[in-house]
Amino acid sequence: MAALGWLTPRRRSATARSVLAGEASAEAARKSSQEATVSEVPEDPSEEPEFPVLGDEKAAAFFDLDNTVMQGAALFHFGRGLYKRKFFETRDLARFAWQQAWFRLAGVEDPEHMQDARDSALSIVKGHRVSELMSIGEEIYDEYMAERIWPGTRALAQAHLDAGQKVWLVTAAPVEIAQVIARRLGLTGALGTVAESVDGVYTGKLVGEPLHGPAKAEALRALAAAEELDLSRCAAYSDSHNDIPMLSLVGHPYAINPDSKLRKHARKLDWRLRDYRTGRKAAKVGIPAAAGVGAVAGGTAAAIALHRRRR
Repeated sequence: MAALGWLTPRRRSATARSVLAGEASAEAARKSSQEATVSEVPEDPSEEPEFPVLGDEKAAAFFDLDNTVMQGAALFHFGRGLYKRKFFETRDLARFAWQQAWFRLAGVEDPEHMQDARDSALSIVKGHRVSELMSIGEEIYDEYMAERIWPGTRALAQAHLDAGQKVWLVTAAPVEIAQVIARRLGLTGALGTVAESVDGVYTGKLVGEPLHGPAKAEALRALAAAEELDLSRCAAYSDSHNDIPMLSLVGHPYAINPDSKLRKHARKLDWRLRDYRTGRKAAKVGIPAAAGVGAVAGGTAAAIALHRRRR
């Protein structure tokens, strides 16, 4: 990624940055997925779902992470873990707590908060090794994230895996963290924000921009082209209206624990909805018989994990 260091946001339009972020994440993702060990999928014929279609090699699924697969924001939980390891001060944890409270109550992502996270976190992890953040991410998953996975969404992902399909997380969170979560859940991989690194050390710069909104759609396009996938046969799952560009790309969009804007949009377009926040039993997967495909994920990650400004 070092060769991409000159591609700074100031020298590119927002669209170009989205394309760059998507392509960078897709390229890293393919490499990551090729190196990963494929987990065995438990067989249970009695619980075989109506969808996905077994053996469809052109099919896979894309899952947003925050509040779709996991309760709350991965960045917050990662921040808690870094605080525990003395990466930053108490006042910064308080800001993290406020951001998490807002996220849980409002159920939406705040662009200003994300900008703050990106700028501050990049300065914090600058000079740290990628391998260090990956190792810490493994520990943080066990400490704070494992118990916050939504069982209903996990079942949806497993249905795709049971059908022999690839399943990818697609998130603005640092791709190292997304990769850890994907691996622990037995998923194929994860698309995440890509940060520049040289010789395995973070430079404090992003490649493009955070994998958010339109950038997620660009990542899916890049992955589909590289893997010869048919997006009209893909499934995608998200809670946020910010992911409407991604959801609109696939033939089988799902609104999971949707915010008000996404719920309204989904109802207008007759998209399927699932809400696991109410305590109701998760509905059985019921996508029509032509289903969808996926992508590939990974990369050297952007550390947008800490909501702290330089003082």
